[in-house]
Formats: sequence, structure tokens, C-alpha cells
Amino acid sequence: MAVVELDNVVKDYGATRAVHGVSLTIENGEFCVFVGPSGCGKSTLLRMIAGLEEITDGEMRLDGQRVNEQRASERGLAMVFQTYALYPHMTVRQNLAFGLENIKTPKDEIVRRVDAAARMLQIETYLERRPKQLSGGQRQRVAIGRAVVREPRVFLFDEPLSNLDAELRVAMRGEISALHRRLGNTMIYVTHDQVEAMTMADKIVVLRAGRIEQVGAPLELYNRPVNQFVAGFIGSPRMNFVEGTVDSIDDEGVDLRDRTGTAYRAAVDGGGVERGDAVVLGIRPDHLDVGGSVGHEVTVNAIEQLGGDSYLYCERPDGTRLTAHIAGQTAIRRGDVARAVFRPEYSHLFVKDTGVALPRLTIGEAV
Repeated sequence: MAVVELDNVVKDYGATRAVHGVSLTIENGEFCVFVGPSGCGKSTLLRMIAGLEEITDGEMRLDGQRVNEQRASERGLAMVFQTYALYPHMTVRQNLAFGLENIKTPKDEIVRRVDAAARMLQIETYLERRPKQLSGGQRQRVAIGRAVVREPRVFLFDEPLSNLDAELRVAMRGEISALHRRLGNTMIYVTHDQVEAMTMADKIVVLRAGRIEQVGAPLELYNRPVNQFVAGFIGSPRMNFVEGTVDSIDDEGVDLRDRTGTAYRAAVDGGGVERGDAVVLGIRPDHLDVGGSVGHEVTVNAIEQLGGDSYLYCERPDGTRLTAHIAGQTAIRRGDVARAVFRPEYSHLFVKDTGVALPRLTIGEAV
């Protein structure tokens, strides 16, 4: 296990800067997830940690020791790739053992580690098969097993589940989380899927355009996003946004109106805005109440009835689109005109020009 420290790390490809001065500490035993849209630099950052990409500037340390100049093989890390990267002509046992053989590990130690990893990942019955005889989930277990047998200081995962179908991704998320609990190693995991990030991470690092937007525990990012980008990226379905102008401010929140003159209220600290400022109101689909007798008029354009949950895709008269999540089933039908309530205690407010979030006044465990 190890503490990973990045100190103002930069990565340039010629004149293009892919990573802009990232500073981050990943504590011993943490499960840290890098998340963000395609091209945000998360895989590049992981590859720099692994030693597969040179660090242009800044410093990386493992347990306090600078490792910028160390080769990948010298860092004591193990990486699991998106494409499995298994040798097709080798059996599962040979794939698991190959890396250990290359570093001249004694044969009895190789057998011990391979058998232990196979039991842990429940692939003992596949040891004499070749990769083409395995399903996608079985191949991913083998790829993870190849990392486990190295007994690394840190595990690195680069979008390891993106090639699997939805049901198998859910199962493999649980297996990787269980592996972390059993081993207790530091793990760094890259994904573009914020659901994976929310369900697996101790710490999430949200990246955009090679910069860190926010670092925190999953619910911290969900409840207290620092800006509109994080608010829109964390949470599924994404947060609803309505543009407006500040109407008034008091100790209990901010009143605003949208372009149609419709009034809203957000229970936020209004110290960062003034009357007349352009703002963006945010509310999550879980907190948008639709179907009562009061609220803002919306037209229901589509409904997804999933049995235990319903998702309503609505539109305001001004064209603003809203998504509402209702627990259970609903009698509302496509084409209905309904009422939507924006509850102030669940509302977020962002400065339009900068995207910065105003501090919320009513954060609770259930918010």
C-alpha cells in the first residue's frame, strides 16, 4: 500500500497542454476515482502515475519518494486496461504467471500467488482455458488477477468495465469494490461513468480540460458541488437548470425570476450576488415534484416507467426542458399538462458568468 502525491503535475504534447498543474494526494488504502468527460485528461494522469507517460513538469511521490525518473516496472504498481491485454496463445494460468516469470520470481511463489488470485476472483476452473474460451467478464477477472499476483503497492484501473454489457458492469463494480475491501490497497480508477464513480469511490476527482474541478466524497460532490459543471456531471439523470435574474436577497435565501417572469426561490447564501445578476437555478430530478395541484406548468413529452421508478421528461412553456424522477409508478401520461414544484431547500444556485455555486443553507443527510 502507498500514498500517492501529485505536486503541480503538467503534461504537454508538443504545444498542446493536456494536464494543467494538477496537485492531489491519494491516501493509503483509498479507492480514488478520476471522472470526467472524454478528453479531460483522466487517462493521461493515470498513465503518468503508472510511469507510462513522462511528467513534463511537477513531481510525483510514492510514500514521500520522488518517482518521476523511475520506470514503470520500478514503481511497484499494477495496471488493468480497458482492453484486457491478455496473451491469446497462453492459458489463464500462463497469463497470470507471465509477469512474475519475467522478474524471476521463484516457481513455488508463482504457483502460490496464481492459485490465491484464482480463488479470490473465482476463476480456478478457467486456469487451463485460453482467453478466446472466456466471456468478457471472465477475461476481465483474469486481467485483474494478473494485477493481483504482482502484489502491488497501488492498483490502477483504466476504464476496465467499458467493454462489458450493462448487467455485467454492475456485477463487476461490486467485485472490484469487494476486492478493495479484502486487500486494502490504494486503488486509482478512471471512468467516464459517474455512476461507477458514485458507487465505488471513497474519493472522487472531477476533471475537466486537464484541470481538477472538485475533489471529495461522493455525497459531498452530490450535495455541495462547487460549480455548475460538477453539479451537472455528478448525478443521474443530470441536474435540471433554469436561467434567471436575481430579484431579491434575504437571510433565508435568494428570489429570482426566469425570462418569462416566473418566480423561484433558493435557500442559499446570497452574499455572492446582487439584485439583477444573472444566475442559474439547479434542482435534481429526485427533488422536482411533479403531479400536484400547485407549481409551474409543464408539458410531459415522454415517460419512462421502470416499475419501481418513473422518469418524466417535461418542457416549460418557454422551451426549458426538465427531468423528474418519481419513486414508484405514476398515472401521468405523455402529453399531460402537469405542475412542477421547485422546493427552495433542495435548490442550487450558480453565478451564470463563472458557474460558481452559492453555498446552500439547508444541507441534510437526505438532501
